[in-house]
Amino acid sequence: MPDVHRPEALVVMSREAFRNQFGEEQLSRLRTLARVPEPLFVEDLDDPALGERLAGVEVLLTGWGAPQLTAGRLDRMPRLRAMLHSAGSVRPHVTEELWRRGVRVAAVAEVNAAPVAEFTLAAIVLAGKKAPFLAAGRDPRRDGDAALTRFGGLGNFGVTIGVVGFSRIGRRVVALAQQLSAVTVLVADPFADPDEVRAAGGRPVPLEELLPRVDVLSLHAPELPSTRHMISARELSALPDHATVINTARGSLIDTEALVRECAAGRLNAILDVTDPEPLPEDSGLYGLPNVMVTPHLAGSLGNELHRLTEAALDELERFAAGRPLHEEITAESLRLSA
Repeated sequence: MPDVHRPEALVVMSREAFRNQFGEEQLSRLRTLARVPEPLFVEDLDDPALGERLAGVEVLLTGWGAPQLTAGRLDRMPRLRAMLHSAGSVRPHVTEELWRRGVRVAAVAEVNAAPVAEFTLAAIVLAGKKAPFLAAGRDPRRDGDAALTRFGGLGNFGVTIGVVGFSRIGRRVVALAQQLSAVTVLVADPFADPDEVRAAGGRPVPLEELLPRVDVLSLHAPELPSTRHMISARELSALPDHATVINTARGSLIDTEALVRECAAGRLNAILDVTDPEPLPEDSGLYGLPNVMVTPHLAGSLGNELHRLTEAALDELERFAAGRPLHEEITAESLRLSA
């Protein structure tokens, strides 16, 4: 690729993220697509020694651990034209100043949505069998058949799943859930196009109509001031007995104390990959409950899934360098409504 088409790029993320996301293959591709003077990677955009390097940067490849792009940091990068994010949500990193300066932003949210949706489907299936809860104690078969159903009925045939938030992940969950026999998927999202919900296999309904009908409630709404505790004591009380609450989105969507009360009473079950706060304090009431499974934020890309994120960001860099449209460009308006 001729030099004239190769923008100057800089990788900005934590050292651990860089080690996990960039192998020799990814580094070689980066050097082919862009000019990358030393240092190729940094964690800190405030280091005075980076003045000359930052002054020439046109593209940032950001990831976990990247700092927020404040006005002061942007002032040090007057040639910056694009930020390509290769991690989870881009929301903590962007600012109004970034949009004001016309810096283009792209993320790999669609790629990262895949493992989260797959994890969620697995959680739904396990919830139907009550497997995480039955596995938490002694083999219930020792106590007779009735012990198998102490967390609710078993099975995934004809279940009703409630999906809150028809986001990138939410719509994937709706589609994946169609693999279950005779499943009904209800979707609550006031911003979703009802035709798109139906095309994915869901039925659009208001949240208050969804809650009393579901066997499983799966949350996929964005973290916004308006969505904090959107599942509060009132919403939890509307769920049927032995329904399972699954949260792979953001912990703040649920009133944690209200959920503790419902689960401690044995009325609801929960599978939580995210919590509020995160991590939970050691004395959290959610720990030790047999009908609650808490996983350490595993649903998103980890391990052998991380290089896929980097490759997707490099795909965007290739499009940017060639003057082609970005595949997952984000605007201030689209970010306001996304997860």
